Amino acid sequence: MNLFSKHKTLILVMAVLALGVSSCRSYKDLAQAPAPDSKGLVRDTVANATDTATIADIPWKEYFADSRLQQLISEGLTNNPDLKVAVLRIQEAEASLMMANGSKLPSVSAGWQLSHTRTSSGKNGTDVLGYSSTVNQLGFSASWEADLWGKINSQTKVKYAALLNSNESRNLVQTTLIANIARAYYSLLAYDENLRITRKTVATLQKSAETMQSLMTAGQQNAAAVEQSKALLYSTQLSIPALETQIRLQEDALCVLLGRKPGPVERASIADETVATRLSYGVPAGMLARRPDVKQAELSLRSAYSAVDVAKASFYPSFTINSASLGLAGGFTDFFKPANIAASIVAGLTQPLFTKNQLKGNLKIAKAQQEEALLTFQKAVLTAGQEVSDILFGFQSSLSKNETRGKQIESLVKSVDYTQELLKAGEASYTEVLSAQRDLLSAQLNQVNDKLEQLTYGVNLYKALGGGVR
Repeated sequence: MNLFSKHKTLILVMAVLALGVSSCRSYKDLAQAPAPDSKGLVRDTVANATDTATIADIPWKEYFADSRLQQLISEGLTNNPDLKVAVLRIQEAEASLMMANGSKLPSVSAGWQLSHTRTSSGKNGTDVLGYSSTVNQLGFSASWEADLWGKINSQTKVKYAALLNSNESRNLVQTTLIANIARAYYSLLAYDENLRITRKTVATLQKSAETMQSLMTAGQQNAAAVEQSKALLYSTQLSIPALETQIRLQEDALCVLLGRKPGPVERASIADETVATRLSYGVPAGMLARRPDVKQAELSLRSAYSAVDVAKASFYPSFTINSASLGLAGGFTDFFKPANIAASIVAGLTQPLFTKNQLKGNLKIAKAQQEEALLTFQKAVLTAGQEVSDILFGFQSSLSKNETRGKQIESLVKSVDYTQELLKAGEASYTEVLSAQRDLLSAQLNQVNDKLEQLTYGVNLYKALGGGVR
């Protein structure tokens, strides 16, 4: 007690000073990652963009106007297992951060201990186990390490960055899930339209085959023309089961994304979907602002900076209060007397001297990991620019086909009509009729695929810019 009283002022001053040094730092003040150079990040017209507006700012409920698609996306965000796992990982990261924050505080515990001892007494121990003593101990104990050099604070920054990273991971899962649901939905609509067109073509080919049969009966066509028309009819009919199978598989795949059992999916028609003629992408630097994968790479880099600080701080002395206790100790009869109050404190200052190069090795590893994180961040930025650039170019190229495709179908419709009339007049061969019908079906299916391609580009760009988080 006298020793504690004599030095308690010095100990308290050291503890308060250490607490003040450690408390002036905030674990949320993460090191800033180098700003990426956005110049030339995306090619052609995008690189010269000055409009800061981006479709990523549009909430997904507004970006996807189809009410049925909205319902499916809402269902997927509620039930998708991958998204649920991402949310649980955020909770794990929050718990790790809470534990890291707790390491800054003293560890305090309360306890009670009873010690009962029996020994032999008397000459030559004749009174066997005749002497006994009982000591009770009741009190509090604490231990604490002062964060003099910011090591604990830097360790907490690493955990904080991990929490932010897990949140961005959830955002990445969400934006990917929304994009996957939308793509699967549009593909399903395209299969429906292809099936509708094919069935309509089958009806037309049946009439054509009947016409060929009538012309052969009238002596205006031969049997080869009839069989060729039937062969084209059968070939087209055979594609219907394949399309029906694709629709069934696509429905089941979409149900998996929604977290529901396989079954039918309520949907609209692809004719009701509108393709934007222009997609707002913003300036190159703004393109990266919402991308979860770029944010993850940045947070990993900032975490690596903090890890280097931890490795550097390990070279400096550490001040710890290994044990500080206050309580009562004594027998049952006089246990609560003031004379039995006991207090102790054990503190130490430790300076690493010889650690078999472990501290130097840890610092080298941390610096190497920091450089690795920097390169990963740079690659993420370049990949983001490439992805946006490729999508925009592909989208514009796909849009440029619409006018020509429409003219192609218009000409083929006329060609089918003309060749059928000429066939009846005996001025055209059956091969010309069959060729025109085959080309028309192909062009109509390609037109559906064009629209699906453009809808998909819209979804891909929305995801590439980090849309769908809100």
